[in-house]
Amino acid sequence: MNQFIATPRGRWAFGTAAIVAALAIGAPANAQDAGRVIRAATGEVLNNAIAALDAERYDEATNAIATLDRDALSPFEHSRVEQILFNVAYKQERFGDARAHLQTAIGAGGLNPQEVAQARYQSAQLFMQEKRWSEGEAALEEWLATAERPNAAAHYLLAVARYQSNDFDGALAPARAAVELQEQPQESQLSLLSALHLQAERYYDAVPVLQRLTIVAPAKKTYWLQLSSVYGQLEDYANSAAVMQLAHNAGLLTEDTELRRLADLLLFTDQPGRAATILEEGIAKDAVTLDDKLYEKVASSWIAAGEFDKAVAPLERGAELATTGNLLVRLGEVHTQREDWAAASLALDRGIAKGGLDDLGAARFLKGVALFRQGLHGDARTWFEQARESEQHREAADRYLAEIAQLAGPGARL
Repeated sequence: MNQFIATPRGRWAFGTAAIVAALAIGAPANAQDAGRVIRAATGEVLNNAIAALDAERYDEATNAIATLDRDALSPFEHSRVEQILFNVAYKQERFGDARAHLQTAIGAGGLNPQEVAQARYQSAQLFMQEKRWSEGEAALEEWLATAERPNAAAHYLLAVARYQSNDFDGALAPARAAVELQEQPQESQLSLLSALHLQAERYYDAVPVLQRLTIVAPAKKTYWLQLSSVYGQLEDYANSAAVMQLAHNAGLLTEDTELRRLADLLLFTDQPGRAATILEEGIAKDAVTLDDKLYEKVASSWIAAGEFDKAVAPLERGAELATTGNLLVRLGEVHTQREDWAAASLALDRGIAKGGLDDLGAARFLKGVALFRQGLHGDARTWFEQARESEQHREAADRYLAEIAQLAGPGARL
């Protein structure tokens, strides 16, 4: 993907300052430098072209070069001319022309072996700039075959070329090399290596890379979410929840799905009170969508924490938004835990009336219990008789009916 290419342009082109330094005019300092001298008249033209290039007067730079008699130039002068023209073309984003000038600079014979290698590397980078990944890969491989100590950037670019060509397996080795060659790899290099591990579902390998990314770019939510997700894939839910909690503490979790996922992880790792608090904070900040599922999750969290009083309000709010009476039955269950039998009876009445229940027999049984606890045995008996129509609740309903029968007698209140 293109987001992995983050190399600044200044690193992709010969700097004009380096060319200025190369325009030594006069006799060679030693025999090794023989032939690497620019004559005074030529040097004056080239220096004028460089000044125009630095001032971004590209036409002026090109026109200055045009005054030279190319046939009269030495190989060294010819190569330096092509380097200047390369920079002009590059600055104007004429990458094909820039690459042609590099090839001509090499062909002119005025570059030393190090400069030739650098020019070939620059040519490969230009293919990358143009998103010509296959050609860029071939050029980089050719350069790497002769490079003495290729740097991390070169390995990274090769990995990018292969990644963009969907050669994910081939991209892994250079991507790893780019990271391992540096004490402090760039974010783009770590991000590419992480993407390759995730692509191949190498989750154990992805963990340390993502950990480094959260350090290199702590404000980028994506890395925290990916790290938490990877821990989830490894079934390390404690670390998955911890990473999400750290991201939340840093103010990075702002989306509905993120807050709900954090709440789910906290519930799964036996932190229900924290889960409920996270969701209620999201409600207060308008960060979550207010629907019956949200309120049910809040209530479930408080119930799991044993905070039944705190579960009442979210269940009531969720019941208003729900299309069925299930949350009202759940509210009735909470009221039974609170031993508020009248409130339980009322909530169950509303739930049964609203309909669409997952377990009507359970609602009828709880209604009978609420009435029984209020001493309304006759009314309770009616509900228990209805509840026993459900095989699942028949045995429990029969026990209550038997107890009611024992209580019945002269003067008994039914």
